[in-house]
Amino acid sequence: MSSAQPASETPRKYQLLIDGQWMDAESGKTFETPNPATGKTLAEVAEADKADVDKAVAAARRAFEGKWSKMSARDRGRLLYKLSQLIESKSQELAALETADNGKPIRESAYVDLPQVAENFEYFAGFATKIEGETIPVPGQMFNYTLREPLGVCGQIIPWNFPLLMAAWKLAPALAAGNTVVLKPAEQTPVTAMELGKLIQEAGFPDGVVNIVPGFGETAGAALASHPGIDKIAFTGSTEVGKMIAHAAADNLTRVSLELGGKAPNIVFADANIEQAVSGAMMGIFFNQGQVCCAGSRLFLEESVKDEFLERFKERAGRIKVGDPMDKGTQMGPQVSSEQLGRIKGYVDIARGEGATVFVGGECPQLEGDFQNGYFFQPTIFSEVKNEMRVAQEEIFGPVVSVITFRDEDDLIRQANETLYGLSAGIWTQDITRAHRFAREIKAGTVWINTFNMFNAASPFGGYKQSGYGREMGKHALEMYTQVKSVWVDLSGKPIGWFGK
Repeated sequence: MSSAQPASETPRKYQLLIDGQWMDAESGKTFETPNPATGKTLAEVAEADKADVDKAVAAARRAFEGKWSKMSARDRGRLLYKLSQLIESKSQELAALETADNGKPIRESAYVDLPQVAENFEYFAGFATKIEGETIPVPGQMFNYTLREPLGVCGQIIPWNFPLLMAAWKLAPALAAGNTVVLKPAEQTPVTAMELGKLIQEAGFPDGVVNIVPGFGETAGAALASHPGIDKIAFTGSTEVGKMIAHAAADNLTRVSLELGGKAPNIVFADANIEQAVSGAMMGIFFNQGQVCCAGSRLFLEESVKDEFLERFKERAGRIKVGDPMDKGTQMGPQVSSEQLGRIKGYVDIARGEGATVFVGGECPQLEGDFQNGYFFQPTIFSEVKNEMRVAQEEIFGPVVSVITFRDEDDLIRQANETLYGLSAGIWTQDITRAHRFAREIKAGTVWINTFNMFNAASPFGGYKQSGYGREMGKHALEMYTQVKSVWVDLSGKPIGWFGK
């Protein structure tokens, strides 16, 4: 493959999906989404705002109280499984669109994202028939049991770094539990969510069960978060915006789950397999151009192995192929937008001003042809970083890693936990006792030992502290999309209490 988008390609056009119908926005507005590798327009998309969100929520409510609530769990599961099969059958096309819209290398879209998208729908298809209540042994001649029921209409706001995968993480458990959904994809990357809408229709989901309203956070996103007709809001994105979502939902006491930012400590002890740890550090910060909430952006190195590690790390980082994301040999594509590229440049300047040393990278690469206007940035390693520096404390969301050294374990634990985030962490050591001890000591929702960035539909993912609350994936995700009802039955047939006669 060569160019991510040939110059002659006509931009795609997408409408809103509401109540099973493709329609223009009430305002008639549209927005363009560019290919970040070239800056050229990839698609023109209908721009939803409050009026469209109102229509989508009403459609989702009708669907929830209509056909969807009457459908058996088995049939819901069969629809989800059919959707997973359709995604597999279209995986090459979807991967190419994900790369064109987001900029991630095709090898990541095709071999990481799309298999996990299909896996999530398949996994939760099996869970649809396994959402169960319980019986409780209460005193007297009473029968007490619980029902686990869907919440109702769920608003879901997904980010731009894994557009299709984050849609799957949210849609699959919500639908398995019997909810209906209004989904807002990120304005930077709406294309694959709209293509997913077509597959949802093809799979046979009733009209209104899934509604998709692309638009901007300030309008469509805000309208969804504050809507009184929404029973639950799920958001993945920055901590700053997550706080705004929570505030907006509070007035209606809408349930909220948040998967937010991170500044993960990736810790290398002197006894680690250095080559394995270097590979893990590469995956931890340069995968998906560093645009990963759980990126290992704080690399803690034990002092005695710092020099050896950094030399190997520098050599490997210098060989990363940055360029055309549709080329199967490319290891890093562009950042998602010019705004994100500017943010990364700004933090590099801040780090230099704070006294950190650019060990590798720190600039935009010089590319040719269509890619001269793309949003590319070099893999960047900062050494001589202090944990209190902004570059070590604030989420950059790019291929920039801060190297921090440590001498003893107490000092390490203190530094690793000195962050407002708590999403993930990595530990590299051959000492199994130390590995498990540190897994307990580090305040994070996911801890990887001698690996990094491992995910599975069956394993929960979510944060501590200001990295959010609630868990995606696994059976724990169903807790976010169901509520418990307690039912009491008197088996005695006798009057109760002192008002019986």
